[in-house]
Amino acid sequence: MKGRKILILVIVIFSVLLSSFSFYVYQVIKTPNILVQQEDTFFYIYPGTTFKQLQDSLHHKSIVHDLISFSMLAKFKGYDKVIKPGRYLLKSEMTNIEAIDLLRSGNQVPVNITFNNVRLVSELAEKICTNIALAPEEFNQLLTDSVVIESYGFNEENLLSMFIPNTYEVYWDISATALMDRIYNEYQNFWDEKKKEKARSMGLSPIEVSVLASIVNAESQQHDDELPRIAGLYINRLDRDIALQADPTLVYAVGDFTIRRVLNEHREIDSPYNTYMYTGLPPGPIRAPSIAAIMGVLNYEAHNYLYMCAKEDFSGYHNFATNLSQHSRNARLYQNALNKAKLYR
Repeated sequence: MKGRKILILVIVIFSVLLSSFSFYVYQVIKTPNILVQQEDTFFYIYPGTTFKQLQDSLHHKSIVHDLISFSMLAKFKGYDKVIKPGRYLLKSEMTNIEAIDLLRSGNQVPVNITFNNVRLVSELAEKICTNIALAPEEFNQLLTDSVVIESYGFNEENLLSMFIPNTYEVYWDISATALMDRIYNEYQNFWDEKKKEKARSMGLSPIEVSVLASIVNAESQQHDDELPRIAGLYINRLDRDIALQADPTLVYAVGDFTIRRVLNEHREIDSPYNTYMYTGLPPGPIRAPSIAAIMGVLNYEAHNYLYMCAKEDFSGYHNFATNLSQHSRNARLYQNALNKAKLYR
């Protein structure tokens, strides 16, 4: 009789413990434990992050309500051994298992990278790496490696041609090599056969189109509607073997982008980018040309203009001329306006 009572007591205790354990397991798996009563948020896991560092981050950022239950289930599912870096969207009231399955899957949310108004290759890394884990210094190592550059079909002077200013969707933890490959693939996609054929019909390669487009872009940064006309002017000069005489190339040669007024002394600088001294295109772009500028060159306006000068009203538009005497009159108007505005440099 006594033994029977003990057996019943053991069964009752075991049932209670089993029930309690089952309830706890249910809570661990099914009860919301992520961002409880908080809004959805992005969670970033850097390459090389350990499980302990992950736990600390989840705790300090108050993302996980019960760290013990999360950690226990994560280890049970082996997540502590397969931590994948990335940018993950954790949603409010997620359960442990939902969050762990998401993190284990590596199903991260892409980010957008964008860059524009880039004058020098040395500016690229800082602009491109703003929203990603990749350190600018690491990406810049590829941008300055001549072997890497040549493997993509460029050189140090024309590399900027490969970077088409646009918005690109990438993963936050993208590597330097993968990012370089992505930029190159976008370049190839941009230069489809139709665009290449247009360039060939003009006697130019895609890189040469980009070089010319960079000059056209620098001449008209405010008004895209004027780009084809400016491009047509420079095409006329190239066809006639007349020096381009583009002031923005002198500014690039000097390396001082604060110059507002190009002087005769600037025209004496012996540089392959001095388009007053040397005919033809310079060896590389003087900035990363916009898509609008590239298309402006490919779809240049056919006309007889050989000269242009900024309008004296500082509107950003230009006066165009077919002969030197007409251009001289336009230039005097602009020079007088600069003097009146006291812009001497």
